[in-house]
Amino acid sequence: MWKNNILETIGNTPLIKLNKVTKDLPCTVLAKVDYFNPGNSIKDRMAIKMVEVAEAEGKLKPGGTIIECTSGNTGMGLALAACVKGYKCIFTTTDKQSKEKMDVMKAVGAEVIVCPTNVEPDDPHSYYSVARRLSKEIPNSYFFNQYDNLSNRLAHYETTGPEIWEQTEGKITHFVSTAGTGGTVTGTAMYLKEKNSNIQVWAIDAYGSLITKYFRTGEIDMNEVHPYISEGFGEDFVPQNYDMSVIDYFEQVSDKDGAIMARRIAKEEGIFIGYSCGSCLQGLMQLKDKLKKDDLVVCAFPDHGSRYVGKIYNDQWMMERGFLDVKTFKDIVNAREGKKLVTINSKQTVAEAVSMMKKFDIENIPVMNGNGPLGSVSETGLFQKVFDNPELKEASVESIMEKAYPLVEFDTPVERLGSLINKGNGAVLAKDESGDFHIVTKYDVIQSLAK
Repeated sequence: MWKNNILETIGNTPLIKLNKVTKDLPCTVLAKVDYFNPGNSIKDRMAIKMVEVAEAEGKLKPGGTIIECTSGNTGMGLALAACVKGYKCIFTTTDKQSKEKMDVMKAVGAEVIVCPTNVEPDDPHSYYSVARRLSKEIPNSYFFNQYDNLSNRLAHYETTGPEIWEQTEGKITHFVSTAGTGGTVTGTAMYLKEKNSNIQVWAIDAYGSLITKYFRTGEIDMNEVHPYISEGFGEDFVPQNYDMSVIDYFEQVSDKDGAIMARRIAKEEGIFIGYSCGSCLQGLMQLKDKLKKDDLVVCAFPDHGSRYVGKIYNDQWMMERGFLDVKTFKDIVNAREGKKLVTINSKQTVAEAVSMMKKFDIENIPVMNGNGPLGSVSETGLFQKVFDNPELKEASVESIMEKAYPLVEFDTPVERLGSLINKGNGAVLAKDESGDFHIVTKYDVIQSLAK
């Protein structure tokens, strides 16, 4: 049986058992993988619900414009609804969100306005304020305000909660979810608690968000608020979608731990998930002492890793933030304790090149001129050429040199270097911060990985 449009494919996402990452936990952990929704996120559920309620209440009229402030996923869900139902979309987002999210929203016809992250919610330049202002200025438009729009949590009460209950045959003991707008964690919890009040609901928050302290003390403390990199959860105010009475515990997770866990899940479980999914499972891991053998835990995995290929799945991005402890070209050079690069001039003889290789016990020599690498000579290449024609010993290096070694960044990961070094390319070069050249060979890579 076919679907009449893409919106009919929203929901009924799979529950998948985690095996490797959670092997040290005493219980069973299942992931509610909501990137199977057409917009690749759990936000599709509440986006279509908000649209349907707005239509029913006469707030969204034919030909109207949908306006929303979004970190990306809600925008994608609303944009899908707009495509099918014939609305225009204008979304405001923050400059900390991934470029992939912005490009995806534009791809389905939305206009995206980028606003600064580090401003107060009521600042006129915040993405909340800009969205609100646009809704007043643009005729026949409606600002959905997912944070205070109770259709958000209603969507999860009506769909996410019942799906999890049915998929676990009512055996669920814990529901774990990151907490942003409050819709997912609250709506799902409301349903599950109605079914079994003993089910524990654990909300995962970011350091730099004030929600955790508000949950524990009832105090809105702006001193808790500071910039953080994690996307899609944590807030600097308390959205109206929260009902703290259905949440049992809040746990905070660092930017680094959430990013590393997301990469582990992708690599070890084959589930290519987004940043907040990693944070969700990391929060559970931090609470492992609260778990028992017979517990059945469901973690909400809201979105897909494709939204973060330029961030948490990019080694360079991770290293720049100190999130990834990997060996690099620089580490190999530093281990040499100041040894200088051995080079040769193109006018020197082949015999001199052979002599240098013997003296320094090396197999690869860059041929340099005043502007940098010109070519290369290798022990393997020289052996074959000189063996075929012994008179070449007195010839100049430029007459027999091979192509120059590839140039890479000084902080290139060792794993990447290994893919660049092959039979025709015995080494790679890089410049350090002072502009000096250094070399890494296949033997350097092997030794580095063996340590």
